[in-house]
Amino acid sequence: MQLVETHIVEKLEIPIRFQEYGVGIFNTIPTKSGIKKAIKKELIFIDGILATTSKYISGGEKIELFESENSSPFERLQLDLEVLFEDDYLAIIYKPAGILVSGNKFVTIANGLTQNLKKSNLSDAVKPQPIHRLDYPTSGLLLIGKTSASIIELGKLFKNKEIQKTYFAISIGKMNSEGFINSFVDKKEAYTNYTVLQSVISKRFEFLNLIKLLPKTGRKHQLRKHLFSIGNPILGDKEYFLDDKILNGKGLYLHAATLEFIHPFTKEKISISKELPKKFTKIFPKY
Repeated sequence: MQLVETHIVEKLEIPIRFQEYGVGIFNTIPTKSGIKKAIKKELIFIDGILATTSKYISGGEKIELFESENSSPFERLQLDLEVLFEDDYLAIIYKPAGILVSGNKFVTIANGLTQNLKKSNLSDAVKPQPIHRLDYPTSGLLLIGKTSASIIELGKLFKNKEIQKTYFAISIGKMNSEGFINSFVDKKEAYTNYTVLQSVISKRFEFLNLIKLLPKTGRKHQLRKHLFSIGNPILGDKEYFLDDKILNGKGLYLHAATLEFIHPFTKEKISISKELPKKFTKIFPKY
């Protein structure tokens, strides 16, 4: 069997049955039924012992998910991904717009990583897995962990806000040249800095703006919600939009362009960028 994912349990106030706790801790089996099936197939271990649905989790446990050698549908997925950085610990790939990072669908970034990345030579190598998420319609850089240790350490970097992400978007309507948005997202504090790089007059949308976004927190749909909250939704957004200003057929104009952080093992500074998609430069040619 091959180790796929590892999860370390944080301290819990009240012990909980693994059948309940296990939902969502693994990218490749996000559902309760999936957890049950994996337990039945003897693919999950807790501190080196086969997991059971009735096992209680209290904190500090090491939970490992394995993949049997004859049950690997992921190998059949043909998905050509652009790899921008890779070593034995981690990788940075480009996620095109219109594909899920992970989940129950067959065609996801997570399911296509094995064919696109080199197997790590380190002793704790696991099946590569995304460390964070990008929305389905968002394009851009995605950080991947290739070992148990790197998945844990990269997760800590995100939690401690030690990874700088830069996004670009095209927004609708007249805007200030720069600003700071701190409205709550899902009842949690959220912070975004923005700078308008260029604006053009639009017959349909009045103004279109190419903006640089520096999120200080990572709430779900934060950038989309923040820009909508100030009356400048992102072009092509079909969830957060102004009446009569929906653009169909071109997708969402949001791009995760840059990742910067200190490599947790080699200690080198990693700074990787991906140029704007063509649909952006059609509106703003000089970029």
